[in-house]
Amino acid sequence: MTFAAQTIPPEGQGDGGQPPAGEAGRYLIALKAILHRELARFLGQKSRLVAALVRPLVWLLVFAAGFRAALGLSITPPYQTYITYETYILPGLLGMICLFNGMQSSLSLVYDREMGSMRLLLTAPLPRGWLLFAKLLAGTLISLLQCLVFLGIAYAWGIRPPLMGLLAILPALLLTGLMLGALGLLLSSLIRQLENFAGVMNFVIFPMFFLSSALYPLWKMAEASPALAKACALNPFTQAVELIRFSLYLTPNWPALGWTSLATLIFAVAALYGYDPERGFTRSKG
Repeated sequence: MTFAAQTIPPEGQGDGGQPPAGEAGRYLIALKAILHRELARFLGQKSRLVAALVRPLVWLLVFAAGFRAALGLSITPPYQTYITYETYILPGLLGMICLFNGMQSSLSLVYDREMGSMRLLLTAPLPRGWLLFAKLLAGTLISLLQCLVFLGIAYAWGIRPPLMGLLAILPALLLTGLMLGALGLLLSSLIRQLENFAGVMNFVIFPMFFLSSALYPLWKMAEASPALAKACALNPFTQAVELIRFSLYLTPNWPALGWTSLATLIFAVAALYGYDPERGFTRSKG
């Protein structure tokens, strides 16, 4: 980490107790270094992009063809007419990409901690919260890149939402990536060893994805089980998917925006606490 070697004057050395000159530049150097490292790691692993796209493409190109006849979809907001099943699950598959990438970022954090590079990062002479935010932002930008590639493939396949929706969806994808990335940060503070990662993820990814509106509308779930429908409605991933869905069709969904923002804040604060060496989940014991 190039920024770890930066020499930063002691806090309060500036005039009148103000931060020393160039303090903002050090923050930007750290942010740039972390973004560059994470993007270079991602771009250097071509198989990671392919693997990230295989899961949603299988649902889009294979499962959707079989479910199209089995699942009838009525006209519900934000749609103004009857839609195909492929059109319905597109926002959910975008959420799937953000979800799996958030968990992948969590895995990389656990790996970095075991290899020692995470300790080096967190001992850099900058606030721990800023360093974790930089890691979170880097993972979110990678999620956004994967989503854009998938949107291009879906558009070529014939799923064509409004062109302005492709722009309006970007803030929703960014917020979704931040929420799920913050959840990944929180989980990485709880997972001690790399071997435990797979088991923990099975209790997070699959319930969060399948107990949501990603693959079927909540009114369909309510017909089968009102209790499950309520559980889906309380799932923050459902709110993120609905935020993406409504943004894609230029329709505001303030409740989804509010709940997704609240979940992002809660996960981020909990992750910051988890990485606190004195009070958090990663504090030394004994």
